[in-house]
Amino acid sequence: MRRSLLLATCLAFAPVAASAQGAAPPADAVYTSDLMTRWGKEVTPANAWRSYPRPQLKRERWLNLNGLWDYAIAPKGDAQPARMDGQILVPFPVESKLSRAQRKVTPEDRIWYRRSFTVPAGWQGEHIMLNFGAVDYETVVRVNGSVVGAHKGGFDAFGFDITPYLKAGANELVVEVTDPTSAGMQPRGKQILDPAGIWYTAVSGIWQTVWLEPVPQLHIAEVRATPDIDRGTVDVAVALSGWAGDTDAVRLTASAGGKAIASTIVRANRRASLAIPNAHLWSPDDPFLYDLKAELVTVRDPYAGEKERDRKAYDSRFTGHERRVYAKAEVAGAPRDTAEAYFAMRKISVGPGRVEGQPAILLNNEPLFQSGVLDQGWWPDGLYTPPSEEAMASDIVFLKKAGFNMLRKHIKVEPARYYYDADRLGMLIWQDMPSGGGEDHYLAGTSQYQAVFPSETMAEQQKQLAEMIGELRAFPSIVMWVVNNEGWGQYDAATLARLVKGLDPSRLVDATSGWLDVAPEASDVLDIHTYEDVPNTPRHQSRRAIVLGEYGGVGFPVEGHIWRPGKGNWSYQVAREPADYLDRFRKKLEGVIRQVKEAGLSAAVYTQTSDVEDEINGLLTYDRAVPKAPPEALAKIAAPLWQDGRGD
Repeated sequence: MRRSLLLATCLAFAPVAASAQGAAPPADAVYTSDLMTRWGKEVTPANAWRSYPRPQLKRERWLNLNGLWDYAIAPKGDAQPARMDGQILVPFPVESKLSRAQRKVTPEDRIWYRRSFTVPAGWQGEHIMLNFGAVDYETVVRVNGSVVGAHKGGFDAFGFDITPYLKAGANELVVEVTDPTSAGMQPRGKQILDPAGIWYTAVSGIWQTVWLEPVPQLHIAEVRATPDIDRGTVDVAVALSGWAGDTDAVRLTASAGGKAIASTIVRANRRASLAIPNAHLWSPDDPFLYDLKAELVTVRDPYAGEKERDRKAYDSRFTGHERRVYAKAEVAGAPRDTAEAYFAMRKISVGPGRVEGQPAILLNNEPLFQSGVLDQGWWPDGLYTPPSEEAMASDIVFLKKAGFNMLRKHIKVEPARYYYDADRLGMLIWQDMPSGGGEDHYLAGTSQYQAVFPSETMAEQQKQLAEMIGELRAFPSIVMWVVNNEGWGQYDAATLARLVKGLDPSRLVDATSGWLDVAPEASDVLDIHTYEDVPNTPRHQSRRAIVLGEYGGVGFPVEGHIWRPGKGNWSYQVAREPADYLDRFRKKLEGVIRQVKEAGLSAAVYTQTSDVEDEINGLLTYDRAVPKAPPEALAKIAAPLWQDGRGD
């Protein structure tokens, strides 16, 4: 979305009075408005984010550390404060209302968190992992005074084996965090220290669940399932935490409706292919999921005799033979580690579409028009952190009712359970990489626009891009990776797009969403942004699908649901009343429908799911209390997309 359009568009002013002035706020207070969601009003230290946070690597035993922690904000050059400032509700970011802190964090500050915990008695003798869903941005973790690890990045999960640092009884956990926000070049999305317009309140510190879990020293670290609907199989790779021996193996079991349908045993750190009979395909209309269990087991060494007889012959074994041998191996004892996951049989690709000669995006080998929304994922009470999983899923439920089958997660990464909700509810996702610069951070060249970053910054961006893909590629709802948005911090787009395709060839790649189509050879789509009512017909593409990555932006201020009452708000155009809003929405959709027929458009992304701070162009108000139009009315307007986009 373009800030440069601000001067060329209408400004809407909320017809509500400013709130009464209360006591003077502290010098570092953050503006948090009076807006609250109905879910936020119900949040307490006892119920703050209680779901197991990692649905694609789920274990039975764990200890949730969310709740009230001691905290302090101090100059980052200072030692740990002897006295803390108060208590903060984890996992909500420091700046948010739900955190109870509501304080600004500058690049010169350090956040200190502190709490104690006791390892459950039944976990004695096991290795204890301390896990963080996400912390923004640079983190150092101490247990009982010793540094157990550090992490850089604001969107990905990380954890440490803290076993050597534990003691009997109570243990002290200290987390320290620094965050440059918009003063740095790190991936940050739409955060800014001085929020206005399309730029939002900065978030810092812990913003996803923190938890403990016991594991054996050698344990399952990741389960990756890649479906192949053309072959009727699913390829499964199970990564362990370390090197394994000849008697270490993984038993895989796929189930449907509680009944096992495929099982095999594979040598540790190897891949397995499971045949899925009569595969039930996943789609937005039928989001069918298969369960997958991975168990780390010990087997009797199937090669023991051969090693003794002929070591040379053993060393030359083909992998295929090895897989057959291990599949029949005898398991000794109970599983040492068990992790639950799931997968879906679905395929995303580009192929022949409805308009002759123009490729289209296919789902399960058939054209399916993807009618989506730009989804920022921000909340008035929790900012980055939704007040609850129910609140988070409610956006998807609303969008489905409104006739949408896709959303573009806009330069933000959500908690893992968000993608699980999309998987089970049937919502396609385009996942953006959070940008490392705003639209003012690119440099004009002779024929291209490219940001110029230090090598260290580029390496960190690529590292975090790879981490995002590695962490999210298990979720079937994600069908496309969006590498760059509108030139914001865009550099070497072709190289990054090829990196993404190499990391995950099973999904589509959008090298540049809007503005700067500088890597056509590396992108699966031509992605256009336009906020005109009747977008121009895009040029024909011989290899790529055509998508409208952003359009819409109809604003409507709803009295009593405005972030800054009495202040100017921002949108691309402003409706006067509900009927006018619906008419403007209809006009936007009519332009998209024409593009489907004339140009073979494959997808369109409407701006946006909800109002966000000063932006009022959402389908919902920021507190999700009021839809700007009934979802059934929106779905009726979009109905022709399904006939023209799928051929029904």
